[in-house]
This record gives sequence, C-alpha cells and structure tokens, in this order.
Amino acid sequence: MDYNIQAILKQLEYRARDCLRKNYSFSDEAIESAIDSTFDSMKTPIMRLFKEFTFEAAHRLPNVPAEHKCSRLHGHSFVVKISVDGEVGETTGWVMDFGEIKVAFKPILERLDHYYLNDIPGLENPTSENLARWIWKELIATLPQLSEIEIRETCTSGCIYRGD
Repeated sequence: MDYNIQAILKQLEYRARDCLRKNYSFSDEAIESAIDSTFDSMKTPIMRLFKEFTFEAAHRLPNVPAEHKCSRLHGHSFVVKISVDGEVGETTGWVMDFGEIKVAFKPILERLDHYYLNDIPGLENPTSENLARWIWKELIATLPQLSEIEIRETCTSGCIYRGD
C-alpha cells in the first residue's frame, strides 16, 4: 500500500495537539489504534481527476466591517475545480467519465450562475470558504468519489476544501 507520509505526519500532529489541548490521556492500545486508523484514512489515491467550471455571480460579505471593500455589492468570475479520487478501471482506462462530473454539478451551477449568492439558502455569508463547503454538501450525495473543491474568485485568490 502506498502512503503519503507527510500527510500522515500532519494528521497525527493535528490529532496529538487536539488531544493535548483537551488533556486526554490514552493507553498504548488506543494510541496504536489511532495511528492505524490514520494510516488507513491517508492512503494515497491511485488517481485524482478534476474538472473546472466557471460562473459569474454577485455577492457581498455581511460580516466584515462597513469600510471593507467586500461589504459592498460586487461580483466575480468564479472558477470551481471539482476533484474526485479513485482507481483506474481496467476496462475503461479511467476513474470516471468527465461527463459524470459535469452532470452532477450542472444543477448546482444553474443555481449559482448569474445570481446574487447572498439570496441562496446557506450562502447568506458567501465567502469562498463557505461557498466551497456549500458546494461540497450539495454535491457529495451524487458524487461520492468527491475529494476536493477549489474555489477561485480572482486569478490570485481562492480556497481548497477537502470535506468535513
């Protein structure tokens, strides 16, 4: 089995810091079990596919100070990159048809493109981070191989979300 060692170490460090912060103490068996589950959850996928989409939308950020430029109504040409992980099929030679990603995202895209994001339930505070989480929640049921949502609101600014 192939593992991403840096990712495993980061995950273990995160879990250890969380335990220290909460003053937890564990037996050797519990620690060994946590390490095993971390290794199991951090297996490097065989292949990652992605498909990018663009949409135009307006928004404002209601929770920033009034003098912040993002408190005013403005718009972006958003780029959404949807990534899925999986094994390459022996017969097909692919993880999945890119068209499946397109079909899964189409109804979500239609709710976003040329709309005021603040009016969409769940996007009342439409930061890039909240938009990425919202898309994940809308998409995961129809695209269970989903591994990552990337949002770019400008050429130089965006976020990446890897699920809850």
